[in-house]
Amino acid sequence: MENPFKNFFKKKDSSALGIDVGSSSIKVVQLSKKGGKAILETYGELSLGPYAGVEIGQSTSLSAEKVVEALSDLMKEKEVNITTKNCAVAIPFAASLMSIIEMPALSYKQLASMIPLEARKYIPVPISEVTLDWSIIPKEEKRVEEDDDNKKDVSKMGYVDVLLVAIHNETISRYSEIVKKTDLESTFLEIEIFSTMRSVLDQNVAPVLVLDMGASTTKLYIVDRGTVRTSHTINRGSQDITNTISKSLGISIRDAELMKRGIGIEFEKEENLKDIISLVLSYIFSEANQVILNYQRKFNKTLSQIVLVGGGSALKGIAELAQANFQIEVVAGNPFMKTVAPAFLEKVLRDTGPEFAVAVGLALRKLSEDDS
Repeated sequence: MENPFKNFFKKKDSSALGIDVGSSSIKVVQLSKKGGKAILETYGELSLGPYAGVEIGQSTSLSAEKVVEALSDLMKEKEVNITTKNCAVAIPFAASLMSIIEMPALSYKQLASMIPLEARKYIPVPISEVTLDWSIIPKEEKRVEEDDDNKKDVSKMGYVDVLLVAIHNETISRYSEIVKKTDLESTFLEIEIFSTMRSVLDQNVAPVLVLDMGASTTKLYIVDRGTVRTSHTINRGSQDITNTISKSLGISIRDAELMKRGIGIEFEKEENLKDIISLVLSYIFSEANQVILNYQRKFNKTLSQIVLVGGGSALKGIAELAQANFQIEVVAGNPFMKTVAPAFLEKVLRDTGPEFAVAVGLALRKLSEDDS
């Protein structure tokens, strides 16, 4: 007979690991909680390029087996020193579908039965192939929209806006398999934007634009009152900067990546490099400005801030260049501000912060879940 008390005296794992599997690298952050504060225990990053036969910094599309291999290698690194199996993993935004739908103001139980039926209008695949989640968006006191030439109040006591999220079951199976094969334990998967919001945003009342620059794409999210109100993907990212440097200067992709990371756009003596980088960034910033303009016209609201996250946002000097292209305050996301870490790491964490926004957000949620 199995001993029912065998785990009774087992010490509970008080650490939580956030895992962000990006297109060009894997980022991990391990936190613990002490005195109600999140303590940074370790963090690390591993480039995925070598696992796909391409250069570091380039976008990859790895099989689940290759991701398992890379994650296992990262967890074995002595410098990173991961000590927990208690984890949470992010799902890429591109693997999800998100819509805001209007529903009757009914009870939670009634909405739960109606939303899967309503979702059929917005999901381009059979409902049986996806996992749905949803949340009610808090009502604003008043909302005004344009209707022909007349403005009218469209606040409706009988209706609520619902944020609808769908993730393909195959995607969930893929990431669940990665967790299982790396001998980890996870109780949830989370779409990366929600992890990012948790780590870099406060309880902002005014709308904020989160600009997330990855290797192959840049994702834009406008967050209002804690809810993603609109999103947009630009098919340009940090690897496009590397490729442009390589072609313009006639150097290898590897050397171009090293130059981008080492110099960025900070130094005046590298004016030529600054111009090359600005070529790619100006396109991204122009697209972002259009998204902002469309949002402000539709909702008659002004954004309060632009928060830069993602690996590309760790480029030296990018915040200053972005500020010159926007009429709104631009800041680099710093998720480590929500953790306690040694003082000597402050500058390093501030500089690398934008890259680890998702991983920190996951670990923060996992810590909170373990406390409840």
